[in-house]
Amino acid sequence: MAKWHWGRRRDTGRSTPARSTLGGDTPAVPDGPVQQVSGSGNATATNGGIAVTGIYNDHSSVVLPPEAVIPAGGVDTRPGLDNLPYRTGRFVGRTAELDRLDAAMAGDPGRPGGVLIQAVHGLGGMGKSALAAHWAATRAGRLGLTPVRWITADSPAGVEQGLAALGRALQPAASKAMTVEALVDNGKEWLATHTGWLLVLDNVNDPADIAELLARAPAGRFLITSRLATVWHDATAVVRLDVLSPVDSLALLMDIATGGGPRDMAGADELCADLGHLPLAVEQAAAYLAQNPLLTPRSYLDLLRDDPATILRRGAAGVTDSERTVALTWRVALDRIADREPLAAEVLRILAWYAPDRIPVGLLDDLAEPAPLADAIGTLNAYSMIRVDAASRSVAVHRLVQSVTRAPDADDPHRTPELVQEARSYATAALLAAVQPCQWQDPATWPTGHSTLPHMEAVARHTPPEADTTRTARLLNHAGVFLLSQGRATRASAHLRRALAHHERTLGPDHLDTVACRHNLAHAYDEGGDRKRAIPLYEQALEDAERTLGDTHPLTLAARNNLADAHRAAGGTDRALDLFEQNVALGLLRSTDEHSALAAVTNLARAQQAAGNFDEAVRLLEGNADACVRELGEDHHLTLVTRQNLTAARLAAGRQLPATELFEQDLLDMERVLGEDHPDTLTARGSLAHAYREAGDLGRAVPLLERTLRDMERVHGEHHGRTRAVRVELSLAYREAGDLDRARSLAARKPGEPTDADTRRADTGHADTGHADIGYAFLAAGDPDSAMPLLAEDYRRRRELSGEDDRNTLTARHNMAVGHLMKNDPGRPSRCSSRTYG
Repeated sequence: MAKWHWGRRRDTGRSTPARSTLGGDTPAVPDGPVQQVSGSGNATATNGGIAVTGIYNDHSSVVLPPEAVIPAGGVDTRPGLDNLPYRTGRFVGRTAELDRLDAAMAGDPGRPGGVLIQAVHGLGGMGKSALAAHWAATRAGRLGLTPVRWITADSPAGVEQGLAALGRALQPAASKAMTVEALVDNGKEWLATHTGWLLVLDNVNDPADIAELLARAPAGRFLITSRLATVWHDATAVVRLDVLSPVDSLALLMDIATGGGPRDMAGADELCADLGHLPLAVEQAAAYLAQNPLLTPRSYLDLLRDDPATILRRGAAGVTDSERTVALTWRVALDRIADREPLAAEVLRILAWYAPDRIPVGLLDDLAEPAPLADAIGTLNAYSMIRVDAASRSVAVHRLVQSVTRAPDADDPHRTPELVQEARSYATAALLAAVQPCQWQDPATWPTGHSTLPHMEAVARHTPPEADTTRTARLLNHAGVFLLSQGRATRASAHLRRALAHHERTLGPDHLDTVACRHNLAHAYDEGGDRKRAIPLYEQALEDAERTLGDTHPLTLAARNNLADAHRAAGGTDRALDLFEQNVALGLLRSTDEHSALAAVTNLARAQQAAGNFDEAVRLLEGNADACVRELGEDHHLTLVTRQNLTAARLAAGRQLPATELFEQDLLDMERVLGEDHPDTLTARGSLAHAYREAGDLGRAVPLLERTLRDMERVHGEHHGRTRAVRVELSLAYREAGDLDRARSLAARKPGEPTDADTRRADTGHADTGHADIGYAFLAAGDPDSAMPLLAEDYRRRRELSGEDDRNTLTARHNMAVGHLMKNDPGRPSRCSSRTYG
């Protein structure tokens, strides 16, 4: 009689100790049922716990064939053991990741044999399981891996259940009489005694749950998927799974959403981008669209933006597993994280208010002591909720994680309204503290500005204006002033308007923050070429500052200086000089603020040049250029601007200079210090192109002007004064090169271009008579019909700006008279030239 120990079974009667005649010692009897198999031929296991040969007439008997008593290690691999989960067939992209799995699973040819462990990690919803299933189904066979088994390893029970399933698949007949523990042991034994198999351990939450299994298998292949990113030290290779490419993301959305036939997919690209190309989110949205044919991607996007938490909890009926929605996937992960490290949940709530990428970890320094803060960040990184970049000391968070985390939910302990509000308050305060010391006119502070601007704008974007606090408004003011230093006047204006509205509402019109913000908004309008709004707002800021702060307060002096420069740029030279002289008399040039004093001298010199006092302008700028180098350094922004203004002033004064060489050096310095797209760099490029044209070098002037015009249109817009000035300059260059058709097309006013005089004047010396210059160029080319509209526009503009008796208006009128004479129109010239200057 052969007896085989299979464990013990619960029974009210006696249990019989098992003995083995299969070789080796008799195993210890576990706490559990004992069954025995006796005899040769077919054996029967019964309710009584005894299996005997012969016929045993019990209605609950199970007939076991002889092969059922073979130990698990002796069971051969056979077809039908695979158990991969169902795949929809909708798998896109991931070619690089699949190839990496190929290479890792193939192993090292020089080291045959041995177990290989491959880990795939990433944020929940990234498609780790889909990647593993697709590779196992389509590529594992190429490496001869068989069988391919899948275990949901999210808990010890899940691992045990998967191994028990393997035990049943190996010996289906014997398994009917085996305990779970015995089946698990059989599964482990088979893996330990065979090679060439692939075991996918999906969604591992704790490496300890699979540690024994990995240790007992000397050969074979393990493919592990997990949210955990930093624990797979023994893996042969580790693949970090990121979001889909935009092309693959769109393909997945279109494939699912249009499965029922053609439909309106307007906004599909934008939806995929807002979903951050996260596979689970794209799939969930696509299934919802497929279920709702009247819904377009754009309307789904509107719902997503209004209430991301609710939309990301909602799936398509009968299609999206309620346990597999994006919101619930992350809720489960955050529950686990919070249990392990409560501070981590607070860190994630704060990070949710910033831009998704390159969030400086220093913003969290005041949240907790270094050790617990490091633990919190490490835990979030380990669970792939954030990505840490040690080189830049920054972190990144997926935008959808942020959207859900910012959305208050009274039923979610991680996102109660109170916790979300506290996180926003901290995020705002930490960012304000980081930028508060910065003086944005100093290029040394610009790296801080560049690194924090995306986060300042993100806080502004995610905070409703009605929820703004004084801290929010101050942060907006900082964002606006930094943008002004970078020449981004339009974006700056939006932030400053919002900040000013809050300050006026809560602090009152005379508070220092309110007056400063009003002045900064005027400056933004001025830089944007909108002097119709800039000058009155400067006037108000100056009046408020004089009344509340006094005539010599730094803000008062700055407001007066900038108002004067705005008048100068708009052609109001006399008013500009009056204001500059007031500042000089009040001691601005003796100010302890060196930067303000030096900037005032540069502005005064430009006003003197505009008034025709070229020698005085040169004298002021020569002294100021030396002072800027001495006080601020060679590469300071103001030093570079002053040096360029000095070159222009010397040329205007008739000095003989190597103009092109000087402007070439100015441009190189501007590009190196300020960047290629800074407005002052663009101005320097235009000045160099003008110098080339003046020198007759059209071969270099025309390409440089074409590039500068494109850059001006991109940075400033088509209708900014500086853009139009370069357009005029290029028109002249085309005319001089004999390309009159292109010259005429550039000289014409573009549709929608503003015509108000105060927005049409360009802040460059050689553009003051641009329309007249082009008009005369056309007259010289024998085209008075094209010239006259330009001359008429020049006259109208100057008359509206400065009045009938201004010398520039009279000159424009004289020019029109000349044009009429050339058109052989004797009646019009007498009327036009009746008030020319002598």
